[in-house]
Amino acid sequence: MAERYFSAETLDDAMRLAYEAILEGGEDIRPSKGGAKELRGVLLRIKNPRSRLSRTESRGKPFSCLGELCWYLGRKNRLDHIAYYLPHYEDYADGETIYGAYGPRMLDWDGLDQFSNVIELLKRKNDSRQAVIQLFDRTDILEPHKDIPCTCTLQFLLRRGRVDMFTQMRSNDAYLGMPHDIFAFTMLQEVVARSVAAEVGVYMHAVGSLHIYDENLDDVQQFLDEGFQATTQMPQMPAGDPWASIGLVMKAEASLRKTGTLDASSVSELDPYWQDLVRLLEIFCMYKKGKPEAIAELTSQMHTQVYMPFIEQIADKSRRRK
Repeated sequence: MAERYFSAETLDDAMRLAYEAILEGGEDIRPSKGGAKELRGVLLRIKNPRSRLSRTESRGKPFSCLGELCWYLGRKNRLDHIAYYLPHYEDYADGETIYGAYGPRMLDWDGLDQFSNVIELLKRKNDSRQAVIQLFDRTDILEPHKDIPCTCTLQFLLRRGRVDMFTQMRSNDAYLGMPHDIFAFTMLQEVVARSVAAEVGVYMHAVGSLHIYDENLDDVQQFLDEGFQATTQMPQMPAGDPWASIGLVMKAEASLRKTGTLDASSVSELDPYWQDLVRLLEIFCMYKKGKPEAIAELTSQMHTQVYMPFIEQIADKSRRRK
């Protein structure tokens, strides 16, 4: 029987273990989206959740990962928002909306902000086991939709001054979906930790059906063939309540996506951590506009070297396109 529990220090290490197990022992299935290899009842445990960005050429996607996180935090289900970063979402849209979008369910489900509620609960009751966000609803399977949530719940556990996170998923595309999911969820884990004056603990990712579609099997093998990478973790999110900074980042993201411009003074007071995230969004905007010179200028303004491999990759693509 194939291994179904994978404990690793980083996202890359966990993906490698899971991919190898699926290729070696996965069962062939024929779901509605095409043939796939599947493992059932899988648990991934990532000891250092800030090592959330794959350093491999094929799975290093900081720009689309960050864009999808902003889509969640923006409470939106609009296709045009997420398609700016991930055009393939057009395949999962009901008209101009994504029915299963996480943002509205997490932050504005019938007027209820689940995210704020779990933060306030943990502040009141440090050892609570009730800090759970629900994303999958019992009504989601009553009528056909092109997209329903793959994630059932997000649970946050404050223990010994650290916030652990436990995600329960009914289904997860191990190649296309999982790197984005783990990036966004571990960022939310860090937001919760900072909101309750705690550090980040471990991240646990439980999946009913973890699978690789047949059309991506060669891509997965390419990932494995790239070999182990020297993983560099993202910087720590600054201590203190992060929500004012998140609000400014969200305004900057909206301006870049809608107008292609940014008033630099609007984010000049942000901590360097948040400024660098805004610059990543701005670099992606310049990439879409075909301006490699602007990317070079923005690169010189980065505070950390952590993102440089990803920036160099997108800058090279921009130069070649031009």
